[in-house]
Amino acid sequence: MTNAHRGRFAGVSRRDADQGESARANKGWWDAEAGDYYAEHGAFLGDADLVWGPEGLRESDARILGPAEALVGLRVLEVGGGAAQGGRWLAEQGAVVVSTDLSTGMLAQARSIDARRADGIRAGNVDAGSSVGTVGAALPLLACDAAALPFADASFDLVMTAYGAVPFVADSAAVMREAARVLRRGGRFVFSTTHPVRWAFPDVPGEAGLTATSSYFDRSPYVEEDDQGRALYVEHHRTLGDRVREITAAGLRLVDLVEPEWPAGHDQVWGGWSPLRGRLIPGSAIYVCERPA
Repeated sequence: MTNAHRGRFAGVSRRDADQGESARANKGWWDAEAGDYYAEHGAFLGDADLVWGPEGLRESDARILGPAEALVGLRVLEVGGGAAQGGRWLAEQGAVVVSTDLSTGMLAQARSIDARRADGIRAGNVDAGSSVGTVGAALPLLACDAAALPFADASFDLVMTAYGAVPFVADSAAVMREAARVLRRGGRFVFSTTHPVRWAFPDVPGEAGLTATSSYFDRSPYVEEDDQGRALYVEHHRTLGDRVREITAAGLRLVDLVEPEWPAGHDQVWGGWSPLRGRLIPGSAIYVCERPA
């Protein structure tokens, strides 16, 4: 949380927050938080790496999107891309990528990374021939809402996001419909988000985070508010069943559901994610969906 948010933050509630309130709050939060978030998590996420969640599962190891050669030439849309680390990695594997985010602050961070990497190449500090794609090339970036994408039907082979967009919108079913709309037949939508089981537990890394205190079925959003009751940050909860119904209602088919295990030797704590909790309860869920051919 930035100093600006600390000055305005008054408390947390579990209450309704519609699409408009959620979008306004989360855009403002991520705009203000972008620099601090990158300073705290940038080393873990990398500047050009696709990390599916706090467990540290990397696409280069997991190959959830398929073998490396399958990425070459793939038309990819990254939604909720933040500083575009995942999109940048895909571009360096040879994919043709557009990265989007609602937050202009996060996109500014993405541009800063691109500029610094380009400077590194000019200074001879980056091996430009180290991958299939062009290392250091600036990604196309666009500010937009994942629930209302400004792209034509069947424009992409893959839509993806690692912890972006899906938990931050009230109408996550609209995100599924939009992903399905812009996908070609046979294309895939792959997204990771907080595992819904975690909503029953306090979001703390220690022993207190191992005792369920809320109902898994309570879908009330988590809302951080100022002293006027205005939302500063909103996160939405859906059960596994809710998510499957959203996916299928959008005309997509759920191909796989990956629940990454906490790996040995990974000691980094990230909010409520920790080795203690990670060994006992799932932290992330990765949904692999396909638009039928």
